[in-house]
Amino acid sequence: MPLDRTPPLNSLGFAKAPADTRVVVAMSGGVDSSVVAAMLAEEGYDVVGVTLQLYDHGAALARKGACCAGIDIHDARRVAESMGFPHYVLDYENVFKDAVIDEFADSYLGGATPVPCIRCNERVKFKDLLETAKDLDADCMATGHYIQRKMGPDGAELHCAADANRDQSYFLFSTTPEQLDYLRFPLGHLPSKNDTRALAAKYGLSVANKPDSQDICFVPNGDYASVIRKLRPEAANPGNIVDTDGTVLAQHDGVINYTIGQRRGLGIGGLADPLYVVKLDADNAQVVVGPKSLLATRTVPVKEINWLGDTPLMSQSEWPIAVRVRSTRPPTDAILRPISDTEATVELLTPEEGISPGQACVFYDPESTRIFGGGWIHKG
Repeated sequence: MPLDRTPPLNSLGFAKAPADTRVVVAMSGGVDSSVVAAMLAEEGYDVVGVTLQLYDHGAALARKGACCAGIDIHDARRVAESMGFPHYVLDYENVFKDAVIDEFADSYLGGATPVPCIRCNERVKFKDLLETAKDLDADCMATGHYIQRKMGPDGAELHCAADANRDQSYFLFSTTPEQLDYLRFPLGHLPSKNDTRALAAKYGLSVANKPDSQDICFVPNGDYASVIRKLRPEAANPGNIVDTDGTVLAQHDGVINYTIGQRRGLGIGGLADPLYVVKLDADNAQVVVGPKSLLATRTVPVKEINWLGDTPLMSQSEWPIAVRVRSTRPPTDAILRPISDTEATVELLTPEEGISPGQACVFYDPESTRIFGGGWIHKG
């Protein structure tokens, strides 16, 4: 019988030598993506580093702790130089503004609480940058995200990171099956961020001790209101703070200064029981407040669903799953009831507080680490 001469799979899952495998690494300038690039370069892969300039380069030059602008671009370039692979900077500023920043501002004006990092992955990094990687004849694109890609009986599956404290599944639920076929996440299996920094030190990277970004990249110091006020001046229009019966309790200087669940800073005193923001009515410039009990939600309408199950979403009338309705909360048991291929109602078995339109609702397998996709919470 003839011998099977098929070469074994390399660490990225291709049946050829690393030197014959081209991989584009999305480099933000932080330690995570830098370690991915250095690791793959050391393993002998044909690495090409690409950094996207996503927002005002001039204003960002002196900023630290963000990504895709200023100092971070220089950090990515230095890593590429030290490891000996090519590095390119692509100007995606207009694309980023149209696809991410404008929607962020408009969503806030509509009384929602958007998550721009998800839209950036969905509409820029895993769309335009991924197509650029293919144009460069890359076999795959690798990123520094903490999430795992595992091969199942029906193809590539998305799984939570080994380190629950670093898991980024909430921000990557909209990754499509086609994108998942092409993407690689080399850090998802690491036990902790300390392991990543140890690798950075091993490779002698200048970013080994660089702090993590804490803010949305185009929102310095977490001041959402100032960014939106600049983009949409009308967002600062004053209005009334009212209770659920419509009684005026106080005035506000723009609905953008409030979020669902907020208690402090309302300017309402002398009440026996505390009041919370339960609704933002941008059309009428009203901030609606009420007792904490009104924040508890059991039924969550979801749209724009990206389904990553092995069988179609509509193949079952009910799916017992776990869901995460905010990035800082653990998954909770729920029942998913599809309405169409892209819409559903989620029933939480235990009510959650502070659920807001514009946030993501991410679906998890309650029996494993697998992610079944997710969708966007809307007003219903």
